[in-house]
Amino acid sequence: MNAIAHNEFAPPPTGGFGKSLSFALFIHLLLLAALTWGIHWKTETQTLSASAELWSAVPAEAAPAANEPEPTPPEPEKPPEPVKKVEAKPEPKPTPTPPKANAAEREAADIALKKEKEKKKLEEKKQAELEKKKKLEKEKLEKEKEKVKEKEKAKDLEKKKKETAAKTKENDKKLAAEEKQAAAMRNENLKRMQGMAGASGDENAKGTAVKSSGPSASYAGRISKIIRDNITFPPDQLSTNPETRVLVTTNSDGLILTRRIIQSSGVKAWDDAVIRALEKTVRLPKDENGRMPDDGFNIAFRPKDN
Repeated sequence: MNAIAHNEFAPPPTGGFGKSLSFALFIHLLLLAALTWGIHWKTETQTLSASAELWSAVPAEAAPAANEPEPTPPEPEKPPEPVKKVEAKPEPKPTPTPPKANAAEREAADIALKKEKEKKKLEEKKQAELEKKKKLEKEKLEKEKEKVKEKEKAKDLEKKKKETAAKTKENDKKLAAEEKQAAAMRNENLKRMQGMAGASGDENAKGTAVKSSGPSASYAGRISKIIRDNITFPPDQLSTNPETRVLVTTNSDGLILTRRIIQSSGVKAWDDAVIRALEKTVRLPKDENGRMPDDGFNIAFRPKDN
């Protein structure tokens, strides 16, 4: 009872299912045939081509064209097969080859390269000469500086010599003054000691006696001859006859105490010969009265005197 009640309220069953299925299959077959024909129509072989025109630097004649092959008969058509769609890749463009340089261009390039090398070589030579010139100028400047230093050094040396000579001269003057002062003091002491207040000599007298009494007439010549006999000097060595004057002092026994040149002859060899003779003489004889001169001997010597 329940099943009858249910059918009563259910929608009525639909009919014609087989017809609908057949019609759908027919439509799909038609669609598949149309798609197959469309694919076959669009799968014809497409050949991509490109053309390039080449130019050369020198005109050249083209070669004869090759003989075209005879056309082959067409093959029988085959039933279309499903072909996969392949994307066509563009062919690479041929790279243009650079035109070959002719002999004139190569020669011009070689000449330009040669000139460039010569120019570079010339610049290097100029640079080397400039460096050499700078070096020579530097050496010349250093030599000039060295010369200036040597001149300054010579001037300093000359200045020092002059200063030394001036000091020596000043010392000699000072020594002579001191010696003169000492002699004056000595004479004063002798006068005071010997009671010479009543002496008859003048104020410039240097003797010690109350009255002046000179040596004998032959005493001076005898003393000069004794000293001259000890002189060793060839008189022919000099063309002139220079005079050397010597002051000789002795003690009371005639022993030579000092010998000093008070007037040089200007010839050092002759002056030295006189001094050596005095050193060799050592002692002088007394006068006829048995005394020695208190103020010494002032003797002159000449090389050509007998």
